[in-house]
Amino acid sequence: MSTATPPTVTPLVDTDVKSVLITTDFSPTSDKALGRALAIARHYNANFYLAHVVSSIGYTIAGPPAALLASEAAARDAQKLEQCLVANGSLAGLHHESIIRQGEIFEQLQDIIAQKSVDLVVAGTHARRTLGKFFLGSVAEQIFRGVQCPVLTVGPGSSPNSPLEKNRPFRSFLFATDFGEASLHALPRAISFANHFGVKLILLHVAPVAPIPEGFHWSSTTGDVRQMQENARVAALKKLEEIVSRNPPLNTKPEFLVKFGTPSRVILSVASALGADLILMGLNRVRHVETACHLPWATAYEVVCNAVCPVLTVRN
Repeated sequence: MSTATPPTVTPLVDTDVKSVLITTDFSPTSDKALGRALAIARHYNANFYLAHVVSSIGYTIAGPPAALLASEAAARDAQKLEQCLVANGSLAGLHHESIIRQGEIFEQLQDIIAQKSVDLVVAGTHARRTLGKFFLGSVAEQIFRGVQCPVLTVGPGSSPNSPLEKNRPFRSFLFATDFGEASLHALPRAISFANHFGVKLILLHVAPVAPIPEGFHWSSTTGDVRQMQENARVAALKKLEEIVSRNPPLNTKPEFLVKFGTPSRVILSVASALGADLILMGLNRVRHVETACHLPWATAYEVVCNAVCPVLTVRN
């Protein structure tokens, strides 16, 4: 009698966050992200870094004196913000530091992240609308696509306060997977985060509306198409269970969902309907971040721009 081979279990990913960096431009958009970053830093008792980079682009023609004045103004803004956070107790017990740099923004942020061994970057975005489309802006997009560590992006649709700040339990985390390499790489971290915060992890796979198998003929009846869709749903549910079984166990029983449609729209709809507190996604590694930033209809891009909650992206 044959014995089934047990699945190979992926080692547990350590999600202990020892340092959190928030990128800020001192705007209301940054304030919303700031609250999330502080809540996470307090929760993990992590080092907290507030970073602002004065872009060199706007001061190339004006010259060094203008850039110096801008840096001095940013330093004053950072000092004022830090004093407010100390006064209201937000930084109590935390090692904290404000960092002002001048130069190419993404390059400077990468340097800070490496120097400070940052485990999590938190960034806010305006996600402005133009010609019927949303865009993050080059800096925010470079951050969530380009940095090595996980990135928590807080968009305009996110609630002002995090569950940690409102002193209530999390409801659910939504992990969206296409079964690709980047997604599978991110899953252990999603499981670890769910276990750490004691929350249910909901795994979602979005399949094509009409999955077409090999040998399909368009003369097939509507019933045949519906049966193919049901077969695809059952197969995807089985695969969701399999990929979870290959990882360390979840403390709370997971939930598996398979939906049909456009991935970004379905992910956003499900997150809204469930009242998810966090969306987690894997991102593929890109060789040229600047080029990737001009692909506005990528699933992750649309989700980050429009989500009703923060989005945690993990690069493979």
